[in-house]
Amino acid sequence: MIKVGEHLPDVTLYQYSGGEGGCPVGPQGFSVSERCKGRKVVIFALPGAFTPTCSERHVPGYLAQARELFNAGVDEILCVAVNDAFVMDAWGKTFPTQGLVQMISDGNCAFTDAMGLAQDSSARGMGRRSQRYALLVDDGVVRHLAVDAPGKFEASDAQSMLAVLQAQA
Repeated sequence: MIKVGEHLPDVTLYQYSGGEGGCPVGPQGFSVSERCKGRKVVIFALPGAFTPTCSERHVPGYLAQARELFNAGVDEILCVAVNDAFVMDAWGKTFPTQGLVQMISDGNCAFTDAMGLAQDSSARGMGRRSQRYALLVDDGVVRHLAVDAPGKFEASDAQSMLAVLQAQA
């Protein structure tokens, strides 16, 4: 598992924009380490789009706290799940994300594997997924990592991340 003080792996993640008002463009890949270079980024990951805790508590919490996180110095908030970019985009449209939280695909589980944070959810028909966690990344370096125990939602929430940022101020 990645540790505080380590650099993010150089892995490609994907984001899709349905092309509102124009022609849709397919999923766009980007290097997560490049995207975080010279910036303070919160990355929170969850087992999957449209799942109960993720939809009812995790994403809504980050949306509710987004402005406070930005005021505390965060440049961007990324929500990552092992779903394809089309699913992440559709899921994001069910929330009033308004550009506050970027819905990011790790469809091949490459980032999750490189972070050492994959879990096998095959017994529940979900295949390989991400553990629920939150990272504070500063210039590509992990400054805080909170991983929830399986089936729990206690450490990776937005309020906890805001507390970490406020303690660092």
